Amino acid sequence: MQETEVSARDIHISDGSEEEDSMQPDLFHEHHISNNEQMVEAFRNLLLLHGQLPAKHGDRNTLLRFLKMRDFDLGKAKDAFLNYMKWRVDSKVDMISKEFKYEEYGEVKRHYPHGFHKVDKSGRPIYIERLGMVDLNAFLKATTIERYVKYHIKEQEKTLSLRYPACSIASEKHVSSTTTILDVSGLGMSNFSKSARSLFMEIQKIDSNYYPETLHRLFVVNANSGFRMLWLALKTFLDARTLAKVQVLGPNYLGELLEAIDPSNLPTFLGGNCTCSDRGGCLFSDEGPWNDPNIEAKIQETFTMGDADSEEHTMDKVSENASTNQKENSGKNMITLKKYASLRDAVKEAQKRIEMLEMSLHETKRAMNGLAEIIETIKPNQTETTNSQMQTGLDRKPIDDKCNHVWSQSVTHATARVIDY
Repeated sequence: MQETEVSARDIHISDGSEEEDSMQPDLFHEHHISNNEQMVEAFRNLLLLHGQLPAKHGDRNTLLRFLKMRDFDLGKAKDAFLNYMKWRVDSKVDMISKEFKYEEYGEVKRHYPHGFHKVDKSGRPIYIERLGMVDLNAFLKATTIERYVKYHIKEQEKTLSLRYPACSIASEKHVSSTTTILDVSGLGMSNFSKSARSLFMEIQKIDSNYYPETLHRLFVVNANSGFRMLWLALKTFLDARTLAKVQVLGPNYLGELLEAIDPSNLPTFLGGNCTCSDRGGCLFSDEGPWNDPNIEAKIQETFTMGDADSEEHTMDKVSENASTNQKENSGKNMITLKKYASLRDAVKEAQKRIEMLEMSLHETKRAMNGLAEIIETIKPNQTETTNSQMQTGLDRKPIDDKCNHVWSQSVTHATARVIDY
């Protein structure tokens, strides 16, 4: 079946950024969300029609992220999504998420300070790295780039399946992206060694290709002249959509951070009031709504009541119902899932019928070609006499009867195949 290229030109769309920011019953905001839903539905149907919608990881939020990644071009989004699904299989992502143990976690954090810490004013999780304090040699003695990459994948999966749903419940609105702070104090070109470049490139490739549109905003703070030279090199590896979310700030950054983050949620080393002294420091704490037992129970409840084969469907259910009672809407979610399953089955059945019809038509065509050859062999000789023609006609009668019988059988057989399917 020939694939049809589809783009967003016929449907007015937005980039979806309004979904997290607006709590107002604004008609313009609702219009954009409605358009996004149309595009997600079109994307889902495109994958269904080609038998490429997976049982797992084909949830609304994942499809929307890949649509945004490719500026709502359905053909390009489809290619990116299928590449993502292949990567998940090749890299055994599900196994990493469930089974990988990072025993060197504590030591790695001492040499490479990083971690999630609370939420911004819109309820998004905050991720912080202190790149100026990285001891790369000690880091590489504690772990390997390969193991760190697996740890990074495991953390990304946790963010999708737990952190975003928890933040959605806590803030009572949809959350699907992160606010990131990079403290680059003392960082310069000398820090960008071959090993550092290798790690940066691998992480950047994974995040941009397989976890797109999960960055809301990136604050780079304490940027000196040395870092600005490094930034000129680093930015060449980032796409335009990511660069638009980056804000590079010098030492007077606090005012910008406080516009987005409450002081109580900002560590003291960044000018805030939090120390997490009872949890080993802010970057060791992993403090946030995702550690609230009540919220975790709600997520688990929704997960159990929904599609037990797909963790990412949890994000759909929790996010879409963040401002409503979870139990009241769980039935609606199940109905939606059943509708999609029914649609998928109907499409598969239709494809089978079309294939059988094509086979029947092909058989009919062959029978007709055979009949035409027989007719050619029994054409009367135009130079024969009338008596010869009459005799020939008598001789041809059994052949004509045979041709009619063959034709009747072919048509009957083809018709029966079409009716059966």
